[in-house]
Amino acid sequence: MLTIGDKFPAFSLKAVESADLPKDFPVLNQDSFEGKWKVYVFWPKDFTFVCPTEIVAFGELNEDFADRDAVLLGASTDSEFVHVAWRQSRDDLKAVAYPWLADIKKELSAALGILDKEEGVANRATFIVDPDGIIRFVSVNDLSVGRNPKEVIRVLDALQTDELCPCNWQKGEETLKAA
Repeated sequence: MLTIGDKFPAFSLKAVESADLPKDFPVLNQDSFEGKWKVYVFWPKDFTFVCPTEIVAFGELNEDFADRDAVLLGASTDSEFVHVAWRQSRDDLKAVAYPWLADIKKELSAALGILDKEEGVANRATFIVDPDGIIRFVSVNDLSVGRNPKEVIRVLDALQTDELCPCNWQKGEETLKAA
């Protein structure tokens, strides 16, 4: 699995940005949103139980990520058509404003090393990537356990200080000074 300090892999994937079926799906890659921090949120499968709770919770913080000069990107190994159908099937997912990547060939998930060995789908993985494309944070959960999006915001805030941040540090608090 790729980790802190590794370059986020090159990719080119179709994206779904709403519940509307577009004429052409936009294609995003590692250079999309140049100069921005990127937060990649992978989930195992569309039309499941834990995934929508996370997707909606991250979506509720989308403006908070944008305020931090960060772009939120969702991804699973489902196709762009499955992403659209799932968004269309649930009002809470229709309201989600960040793009979902369709890693149907599993190339990005495999390059990141986050494919579940038994299920063959992406684990619940979160990557914070700096504007230079370097992975600065990685978290991977079991398929059955959802994430805490507010913790991802907290870590992003800490990374953006470029300072030493103690346990449970929150934006606006003092950072540590090396002796």
